[in-house]
Amino acid sequence: MDSNDVRNQWEDRSGEYSPEYYAYYGPDETSESVRELLDRHVARDASVLELGCSSGRHLAHLLDGGFDDLAGIELNEDAFDVMAEQYPDLRESGTFYADAIESVVGDFADDRFDAVYSVQTLQHIHPDAEWVFEEIARVTGELLVTVEIEEEAPDAERVENDDDPDVNYVRDEFPLYYRDWREIFGGLGFEQVERRDGKRDTIRAFRAR
Repeated sequence: MDSNDVRNQWEDRSGEYSPEYYAYYGPDETSESVRELLDRHVARDASVLELGCSSGRHLAHLLDGGFDDLAGIELNEDAFDVMAEQYPDLRESGTFYADAIESVVGDFADDRFDAVYSVQTLQHIHPDAEWVFEEIARVTGELLVTVEIEEEAPDAERVENDDDPDVNYVRDEFPLYYRDWREIFGGLGFEQVERRDGKRDTIRAFRAR
């Protein structure tokens, strides 16, 4: 499986982990954590980008909290129809890009966004597209937040892959790559200022040096 295969699977996703699936559950504890971090580190008028926004439940929570300069990138175009139905104010006021992250971020100017965040999205980036992490760092002006699964859970059902021991497959379909985001973004000009460990994922906040 290469990066094109990964993108194609997410682009056509329905059912579990689809935009409808996430909209059904709505904002959650992660949404609150992201908003708390933004409240602590950037102003309410900050420009904010979510990488892999799906139908917008986290962005909707930010909008309700007073952030109104919001943008999102999402590969699955159906997400925006769900967003228009579930979060019409967000769909109307936000700026959205229906494409892969790798196809969009290169077009943004340096420091285009005050804050950029991802929620269990960067963990699915294929190794042949890891160059995009540098682009993400480039367009982030102040705050970068990652909410990603960094270690395999003890009860995880692993699909054996002798070629890459740091990858697992979700439901035998989607690759999940375990990465140390402090090491990655620390090497790209960011300093970690907060870390929180969740049930499965790790929340990290980085400030641009």
